[in-house]
Amino acid sequence: MLWKKRKDGEETPYTPLGPFKLRLPFLHYRFELPDYFQGLLMCAVDLAAIPLMVQYLGMPFEVALAVVILNGLLYLTHHLLGDPVVPGWITPAIPLMILFVTQFPEGDERIYALIAFQLTLGIFSIFLGVTGLASKVVKLVPNALKAGVILGAGFAAVISIFEVGGRFELFPITISITCVVAFYLIFSKHFAKLKARGGVWRVLANLGIFPIILLAIFIAPLAGEASWPQIQWGFSNPDFATLFTEFTVFGLGFPPLMMFISSIPTVLATYIVLFGDVLQSKALVSEADEIRKDEKIDYDPNRAHLIFGGRNATMGIFGPDIVMCGPLWAAMQVVVIERYKDGKKAMHSIFGGSGSFRWGTNTGLLLLPVVSLVEPILGVALALTLLIQGYVSVRVGIMQARSQRDLGVAGIIGAVLATKGATWAFAVGIILCLVVYGKDFFKGDDEKEEFEYERTKKAQ
Repeated sequence: MLWKKRKDGEETPYTPLGPFKLRLPFLHYRFELPDYFQGLLMCAVDLAAIPLMVQYLGMPFEVALAVVILNGLLYLTHHLLGDPVVPGWITPAIPLMILFVTQFPEGDERIYALIAFQLTLGIFSIFLGVTGLASKVVKLVPNALKAGVILGAGFAAVISIFEVGGRFELFPITISITCVVAFYLIFSKHFAKLKARGGVWRVLANLGIFPIILLAIFIAPLAGEASWPQIQWGFSNPDFATLFTEFTVFGLGFPPLMMFISSIPTVLATYIVLFGDVLQSKALVSEADEIRKDEKIDYDPNRAHLIFGGRNATMGIFGPDIVMCGPLWAAMQVVVIERYKDGKKAMHSIFGGSGSFRWGTNTGLLLLPVVSLVEPILGVALALTLLIQGYVSVRVGIMQARSQRDLGVAGIIGAVLATKGATWAFAVGIILCLVVYGKDFFKGDDEKEEFEYERTKKAQ
């Protein structure tokens, strides 16, 4: 087994494959059972995409399950090809996607719009990965506009839960209780102190949102908002035949050119959000690399672009997915890295942790007992995911602004995006930045000068 031959300070063994580094379980990395079993349970979060596809795309449950399984298989490509992360959805951009597809009538036209969007996003990401232009493209976007897009994604996430007909009306008690518990476990200062003590509190923190989903399984039936799970045995039954004939280019043909053109503003808005996940991936991996000197970790943003760009393009052809294919599942990446920091005995390689976790989620998706256990509360799981992401997006969006003027412009852009979509938001944002900043359109405000002015003004 090649993984046993790694010397301290070297990379985990791999087989060169062009820009990629092929690593296979058992051969190139040690299979990590704790991460595998956690993945087996956490596939419940992957399944939370099903209610969105049922509601907005008109997919039957079994067809949506087929999409989730296809997406799950593609999650494996990251660690297999050299990207040391736990990949996931482009969660902050899900509300943007919903706003985009609902501009089109339900049926073939809406599916065409989703196919056009995902293919365009995939090709754009691959192009940036091949050319290495990713960071340059994002730097051209004014800070106020970037902040507005990220804020708008947060606003839209919260609105989608509490709007008339939203999921809060279906599960008001369950969402209220589980949301309070989730925010306490993830964001509260008090629980952070408990977690620092280790023991059961650290174990609870490392489980991510799984304990909250487990709580929802009991609360929803007790509150009369869902039925008790009807546990079934055997294997899940995804309907790939209907997926390919009624929801992909194989049955519908390719979308018209205008669909691709109309998707461009939403693609750009999504990419701004997505690039934040790339930066977060790099930061988390660098943090782990500093602590574990025995393994050199090679994180390449260009390689990451090729992989998640390829995933989006592939899903655009074989299974259009409203949650999209993102570079990072931040919550689980943190969980894996925290265990990785405990040393070589705990986790031999970061590829073993991230890879074993995703092998676990894929196994869980195929097991009918797991799928049937969480099926009644998938809407709650999705609501929790969006509310947590809304909190994070608003926080990150505000921090992206470099001055009070930036923040004011961003607030308007965010509100327009959440209510009118990406096309209107970009139009309003460009006009506002031109009016407010003039010749400093790309530069924006100098933070120090802006706040010094405000301080002096108050002093007078």
